[in-house]
Amino acid sequence: MGANAAGARLEEQWRDILSVHARTTCEIDRVLHPYGLGASDFEVLDILASEPPADGGGCRVHNVAGRVHLSQSALSRLIGRLEKDGLVERSVCAHDRRGVWLSLTRKGRELHTEVLPLQRAVLARTLGG
Repeated sequence: MGANAAGARLEEQWRDILSVHARTTCEIDRVLHPYGLGASDFEVLDILASEPPADGGGCRVHNVAGRVHLSQSALSRLIGRLEKDGLVERSVCAHDRRGVWLSLTRKGRELHTEVLPLQRAVLARTLGG
C-alpha cells in the first residue's frame, strides 16, 4: 500500500470516528433533553457518580477536567449550570485552598440514576454494531 493510499485510509478512519462521535453525542443530547441535560452535562454527572469520593469531599475539578473534552472555560460554565440546577456542589479543599472539589447532590445522584439507562441504551445502539 502506497503512502497516498495509507493516508487516504487513515483520513477515512478519522472521518468515521468523527461521524460516530457526532451521531452518538446528538442522540444522547436528544434523549436527555427532556431532563434538562446534554451529553457533556451527563458526562460530568457520570464521572462524579462513578468516582469514590476522596476524603468524603467529592472529586477535584482538575480530575474532572482531565476526563471531559471541554475547554476549561466551557467546563466552568457547565459546572456553574449544574450547581445552579442543584445537581452538584463545589467546595474548597480544607488542606489545599487552591483545590476545588465537586460532588453530586442527592438530586444530582437521583437524576443520574434515572437517566443512566437512557445514555447506556444510546451507546448500545450507536456503538454496539
